[in-house]
Amino acid sequence: MSLDDALVGSASVPAGDRPPGEADPYGWVERVVWTEPMLERLRGGVGKDEVWYSLHDKIFREEVLRAGYARVARNGGAAGVDGVTVERFGARLDEEIGRLIAAWRAGTYRPQAVRRAWIAKPGSDERRPLGIPTVRDRVVQAALVMALEPIFERTFHPCSHGFRPGRGAQGALQAVVGHLNAGRCHVVDADLKSYFDSIPHERLLRAVRRRVADGRVLELIGAFLTAGVLDGDDLSEPESGSPQGGVISPLLANIYLNDLDHTLGEAGLVMERYADDFVVLCATPEDAQAALARVQSWTAAAGLTLHPQKTRIVDMTQHRASFDFLGYRLQRQRDGDDRGRILRLVRPKSLERIHDAIRERTPRCLGIGLTATITAVNSVLRGWSAYFRSAHRTMHHELDGFVRRRLRSMLCKANGIHSWGNGDAHRRWPNASFDGMGLFALEAAHLAHIQPHRGNSDRRAVCGKSARTVRREGRP
Repeated sequence: MSLDDALVGSASVPAGDRPPGEADPYGWVERVVWTEPMLERLRGGVGKDEVWYSLHDKIFREEVLRAGYARVARNGGAAGVDGVTVERFGARLDEEIGRLIAAWRAGTYRPQAVRRAWIAKPGSDERRPLGIPTVRDRVVQAALVMALEPIFERTFHPCSHGFRPGRGAQGALQAVVGHLNAGRCHVVDADLKSYFDSIPHERLLRAVRRRVADGRVLELIGAFLTAGVLDGDDLSEPESGSPQGGVISPLLANIYLNDLDHTLGEAGLVMERYADDFVVLCATPEDAQAALARVQSWTAAAGLTLHPQKTRIVDMTQHRASFDFLGYRLQRQRDGDDRGRILRLVRPKSLERIHDAIRERTPRCLGIGLTATITAVNSVLRGWSAYFRSAHRTMHHELDGFVRRRLRSMLCKANGIHSWGNGDAHRRWPNASFDGMGLFALEAAHLAHIQPHRGNSDRRAVCGKSARTVRREGRP
């Protein structure tokens, strides 16, 4: 899943980093898979060449597959090529799990083809491929992830933030801003071209074999990688890649890039990575050039390609210099002769996506009623705020104004008002009227977030009101 898919909803916001000092670093593992002796082996800190030889018996067990289905059900998603939805699979869960176990024991389990869907990329005519496995195969992949993730998690570099327990985009963003403020202002802004679709299968399986020697598990992973792809009526067999949309794809993507993380770390370079989105932060232009050369060498050897137009070095000491990272736009703002500060803005494509989502829910014709419209808009705004609440105040202020203008336009249409550009609509429906209707106010939520001295009750109260109640603003 791309970050942009999460930014306009309320259910897919990446988690924050694991709280420091957590007593058990493996408290998140699925206990129906991981027994206490297995966990003790993980906690024991054995050598870096440790290999696990027998795991397949942990995957196709009833309780493990049930736990796998629970994960799939929480994430939802569309049906695969067989047309079976998550709900339909769950309605006959006992029967479906029995079939899976019987097929595995008989040696006849094979993943079905992946249904390809194409997702529009905001701000361009390009589309991104999304692979949708059947629910049946997603359940097996979830069980496989529960078995493999703890093994590889202990090998991952601290610079890796994406799709890892207790880590997330906000931690990666905070780390990048910290490096910039510490003076590492020459940034290698790297872009891997079609990363998920171009991972070499054999090299990926070789990376998995460093930790897992169970032949049946390796065969299962290989079967998922080579499962057919159904695009409309065309069925093809992929020669590379791990399709976005598969439950196991994020883990496999991290496994393959783990060597890059350690290679750069051992060279003394500072990198922060979220899945295939990463930056290298250096103190001097010369260091940045050397870092880019090292990244180019590694990717070429790994069978990957850096995007020639999107990969660049940015001098963040310059006024208004910027680069995009995880939906944010980090920009240097200098006032006078001072060093200035790093502004957390929102990248234009992410802004366009949230604008489109609001437009979709606020048509000029008020067909579902204002209360229902505000409820639909609030769902989008709360999800967006949960991710972008640390962005600069102006981002929230301007988006609040856009939402209220859309609602006023709807109200004017419903009341037969044809000319409302002279302020009449604002006077008739002031900001406070939308507060009373329960419209979620982004700027107020932002202010509550950046003022940690506020109590929780204060935050709940202020997030339902426009920012005008906590600061005096102009009229949007």
